[in-house]
Amino acid sequence: MTDGLTLFDRAALARNRARAAETLAEADFLLAEAADGLAARLLPIAREFPLALDLGAHDGRLGRAALATGKIGTLISAERCRPLLSRLPAPRLALDEEALPIRDESLDLVLSSLTLQWVNDLPGTLIQIRRALRPDGLFMAAIIGGESLKELREAFIAAETEILGGISPRVAPFVEIRDAGALLQRAGFALPVVDADTLTVRYGQPFALLRDLKRMGWSNALTERARAPLRRDVLVRAMELYAERNADPDGRLRATFEFIYLLGWAPDESQQKPLMPGSARMRLADALGTREHSAGERAGNRADPD
Repeated sequence: MTDGLTLFDRAALARNRARAAETLAEADFLLAEAADGLAARLLPIAREFPLALDLGAHDGRLGRAALATGKIGTLISAERCRPLLSRLPAPRLALDEEALPIRDESLDLVLSSLTLQWVNDLPGTLIQIRRALRPDGLFMAAIIGGESLKELREAFIAAETEILGGISPRVAPFVEIRDAGALLQRAGFALPVVDADTLTVRYGQPFALLRDLKRMGWSNALTERARAPLRRDVLVRAMELYAERNADPDGRLRATFEFIYLLGWAPDESQQKPLMPGSARMRLADALGTREHSAGERAGNRADPD
């Protein structure tokens, strides 16, 4: 049993990332998508950030895209995987995303791309990030959302249920977008913004998807995963079901990836504040051009007793 905070086997994650260091370039389309998405969201912000951190820098793609906006002075690349870290430009820092060795109020910007979905205590990591930011500092991240790999998850569940009469966790349960804003607020970020994009990737056959996941270092690292190798008959049946259920008219197979983009600011007195209750100068009903009803009335087609 897990204690509720150990969804992922961090040692297994580290091994997967280390093995994938040599193959990541063959399946970097998700990193490219997230880097472009974050850079596009950073560009219109009318601020400069003298000192920034790229948390979980992978191959440095996000760092390069962020520096290209011209808004960052110095960028520190932080990466847990030593083979990847050695290839990143200086300044660089080896760290574990679950225990950040960053001084409080020392950074102007923290960026992170497709890393934070693998931490066990995401609220705790977000709190550490918020504390590392100077007042009115900015946090921006892309994480993999709950709709990702839904086709693969469903195929494994169906195959194991059919053959074994039970299931073992094969695909990680990622963050749902409806929970993402609450996570930012819980961590103490001001003015939180959350939005999502979906990328549909198409494959000629489902084993190609599995190869890409391995190249990215996304092999199963769930703490509750079965330690015995996956039976071949279960794997073959899962791939058959995947192909039957997710084929487009041209025969190619869909794989869904959801990107959730998070943005929040370290609190500061200069930031906008919500109005106090009762301080509005115009009634909402007047602004919308509608009639106002008391709490006991139902709006809609009810006739007013004029």
